[in-house]
Amino acid sequence: MSNANQNEPGKIRNEKTAFECLRCGACCRWPGHVLLAGGEAEAIAGFLGMPAHAFIERFTMLAANRACLSLAEAPDGACVFLEGNSCGIQPVKPRQCRDFPLHWTVTGARAQCAALRSGGASPEEG
Repeated sequence: MSNANQNEPGKIRNEKTAFECLRCGACCRWPGHVLLAGGEAEAIAGFLGMPAHAFIERFTMLAANRACLSLAEAPDGACVFLEGNSCGIQPVKPRQCRDFPLHWTVTGARAQCAALRSGGASPEEG
């Protein structure tokens, strides 16, 4: 995100477009894998006030690629940290979440994201 700027929560700007999140939580209800990069499990565990091994055991699973961890999902497929329409780990949420939607190439993003439908551009259609 070398050219990205996130000065205000919910606003993402880069050289191509601006995106203003509506905080609807739809992206967090979309079933899929949230892969954890190096150090993210430890950061989330610290934020939650628990040892990393306890966080990993309770809130992660081995990703399908068997190369990294993925956040566990709630029974309905939503993120286990979704609280209403808000992220319960907002200050330390994984890069994959922070980068949505401007740094994703995913079919169906516009159908899931009200902010994209209301005029924001997505990588697939921008």
